[in-house]
Amino acid sequence: MKLVIFGANGPTGRLATGQALAKGHTVTAVTRHPEAFPLSDPALDVVKADALDPEAVNRAVAGHDAVISTLGVPYGSEAPTTCSQSATHIVAAMIAHGVRRLVCVTSTGVPMTPPPGETLVYRKVIVPLLLRMGRPLYEDCGRMEEIVAGSGLDWTVIRPSGLFDGGRVTDYTVGPPQMVGRFTSRRDLADALIREAVEDRHVCAIVEVLTTEGTPSVYRVFLKEALRVGGRP
Repeated sequence: MKLVIFGANGPTGRLATGQALAKGHTVTAVTRHPEAFPLSDPALDVVKADALDPEAVNRAVAGHDAVISTLGVPYGSEAPTTCSQSATHIVAAMIAHGVRRLVCVTSTGVPMTPPPGETLVYRKVIVPLLLRMGRPLYEDCGRMEEIVAGSGLDWTVIRPSGLFDGGRVTDYTVGPPQMVGRFTSRRDLADALIREAVEDRHVCAIVEVLTTEGTPSVYRVFLKEALRVGGRP
């Protein structure tokens, strides 16, 4: 299958690119900095493009079977409209070229409400703090979801929880929003993105991906993701 991945040079994008190639797919990796892209493969084409440039997005989408977007920005970013603007351009390009399948990443923070079933401290202290810090980002992810859902395409939105770097793909859980769970391994997220795009799972639906094996502590994820030691999808 011919896949185009936007945000390919981010932590999840690189994993998704590598895992798609390992599964035998042809991949176009879209990044603003192709010189910094670490992967190479006969089935890989690394394309320089800015997802905020509609003409560049249009060129990148042409000739593919499905589009995966791992685009995102860290907490406190000075560009809090990146998700919605890029979604607008990607949807327009897909419609123009007759590409139907779109899979993209947002966040479990989009509903802006703590998930049910967690501990009192987690619901009353940690989650509200994270939501307050990431409000502009989550609000833009919400706008992105509205654009994608109204596109008329065969779309799937994946909402990961607290992202961390796992060592392998696990037996992760995929289900409807507001599942109980705090973490998503980037490897699991990348695997879910590819499976959704290739196997047409959960078409026209929002799902969460949660990792339950080898998860880190809440404190560790808070420091790395919320305080911008990391933070990109």
